[in-house]
Amino acid sequence: MAFYRPDSAMASHLESVLDRMDAAGRPGLRNSLSMTWVRYDDVSPQAGEGRGASWNQERWVYPASVVKLIYAVAVERWQQRDLIPDSDELKRAMRDMIAESSNDATGLVVDLLTGTTSGPELHGDRWELWQRQRRLVNDWLATLEWPELDGVNCCQKTWGDGPYGREKRFYGADNGNRNALSTASTARMLEAVMTGAVVSPPACRRLRDLLSRSLDPDQRRADPENQVDGFLGEGLPAASRLWSKAGWMSQARHDAAWWQLPDAPPTMVVAFGSGSDRAQDEQLLPDLARALGDFMPSEES
Repeated sequence: MAFYRPDSAMASHLESVLDRMDAAGRPGLRNSLSMTWVRYDDVSPQAGEGRGASWNQERWVYPASVVKLIYAVAVERWQQRDLIPDSDELKRAMRDMIAESSNDATGLVVDLLTGTTSGPELHGDRWELWQRQRRLVNDWLATLEWPELDGVNCCQKTWGDGPYGREKRFYGADNGNRNALSTASTARMLEAVMTGAVVSPPACRRLRDLLSRSLDPDQRRADPENQVDGFLGEGLPAASRLWSKAGWMSQARHDAAWWQLPDAPPTMVVAFGSGSDRAQDEQLLPDLARALGDFMPSEES
């Protein structure tokens, strides 16, 4: 059962949006797009109060940098349990991991969460222990008992050039152990952060501060890596407030976004576009945000 109430009018609107976008020069879009779309009635909703629609939302996809959202929440959980100490360097890594999507910062965060380090191949008991430690984030996610997380895999660092040594071996010969998220699992976690329903309320506020994005054109021009242009935020009204975590690489263009106009209830969209065509399409996610924004309350069931 979904963590939101399925809405037939939203589902119909989403179907028409996908038809139009496919017909406008994106053949195969339905096979390469996964999406979870949730709208809320209250300006400050609680978890589970949304109404929504989806497309392929249970499909497991390589999440690229969207996995950094999961790692950021895990850091707050580890600190609640006094498993890792707070420090200025950890704060810097958290900020750079989310705000700048730094892979180097993410590497430090994963090392701290799991008590592992990269390096040459390991063997025997040392290799078995290293693998068990690296799965600690997955073990924590299992304790949440959210059905959307069944099958999730968040155990790998993120890379520029790619993994080497023990990291490459851990990926598996066919990369079968790559990170994997669905839009449903990502949306469930993003909603929990935005509504204070995972870790503590102060921790959720810190996470929201990290996820906040500016839509100011001057600030965006000054930061080409702003995670707004080319993603859902580019298609939003200028007055919107946006919290998001994007992911982009040669085979992926993803975004997990929560936005809100002044004095209006929020909307959440998690969209994963997979394959080189989707990755290169800089207007895919902005067009999707604009099209979903055309949904009017009078259409609601």
